[in-house]
Amino acid sequence: MLKCGIIGLPLSGKSTIFNVVTRAGAEVKPYASGKTDPNRAMVNVPDERFDHLARLFEPKKVTPATVEFVDLAGLSRNASKGEGVGNAFLSFVSESDALVHVVRLFENSDVPHPENSIDPVRDWNIVEMELIFRDLGVIENRLSRLQAKKKNIPSEIEEKALLERCQSCLLEERPLRELGLSSEDLRLLSGFAFVTLKPELIVANLDETQTDDSLPVLGALRELAKTKGIRLLKIFGKMEMEITELPEEEQKEFMGELGIEESGRNRLISEAYALLGLLSFFTTGKDEVRAWTLVKGDNAVDAAGAIHSDLARGFIRAQVVSYEDFISHEHSLAKCREKGVLRLEGKEYIVADGDMIEIRFNV
Repeated sequence: MLKCGIIGLPLSGKSTIFNVVTRAGAEVKPYASGKTDPNRAMVNVPDERFDHLARLFEPKKVTPATVEFVDLAGLSRNASKGEGVGNAFLSFVSESDALVHVVRLFENSDVPHPENSIDPVRDWNIVEMELIFRDLGVIENRLSRLQAKKKNIPSEIEEKALLERCQSCLLEERPLRELGLSSEDLRLLSGFAFVTLKPELIVANLDETQTDDSLPVLGALRELAKTKGIRLLKIFGKMEMEITELPEEEQKEFMGELGIEESGRNRLISEAYALLGLLSFFTTGKDEVRAWTLVKGDNAVDAAGAIHSDLARGFIRAQVVSYEDFISHEHSLAKCREKGVLRLEGKEYIVADGDMIEIRFNV
């Protein structure tokens, strides 16, 4: 299962965002008294298509797609040198597949900022530099071992050249995700678990009074995200957490009064799912409607294997129709077949987000 790690400075509201996403409430343990083990939770991915299919088929069982969120301890300055919970934190970051970087914009005199002022661009840079230092340390350790050898074999020569290229990028204070590495480069580097290679989403954590989009600190953070090519999402953390504690009907009523069409929780989960490079396909029937998770680019055999290894082993064909075509053709597979939008696909078919699939197999 792919994991999305929630990172940021101490007191940035990471655990609040984790509460919003997971509805964990008071179950989340605070990072105090040396606690470093992260809070973890599996979260259902909101998907109106899945909900609609469940209403149409009225199955005995429904199984939505899920994604794991991990709330990591706050990262302070010099964490890469082992200060605070630095070493433990960075080991947990390396285990994450994507990063949700929470940046504080809210003012609260009862929760003093560790840097004594609100400056989201500075805060983002503090965390980013600690991640860069961590990756630099990994590279320097490996290069020193390679350089200590009397002679490098060809694969080590190739590795050394690639690591030196990465080192130069990091020394320019640029994360490795900006280096434009090839798929072969990424394969060679996979064992290092470089944290600055991981895709990142910035979450601007505001309070309910900061609704003005022209807020200077928000504008500066938005410009940074645009320059870095990183998606930015605004969340009113404390208010969203209070909304999630209400009964569902009251949540809808409250959101309606505020003019909120989609909760920050749903937007964040969907963004994280996309950030991980995931998509959903559906299997349907009276017994179960289920959303299955694949990585973008996976093929029909991968889809079969996600359901059961026997289906991949005995794969013959995949019967496929897109959710949109199914809905627009009166929710009828017969109509879809008649109009030619219900297709039989082979092993190499690349699954699209929202495909409804039935695997034909023989074992």
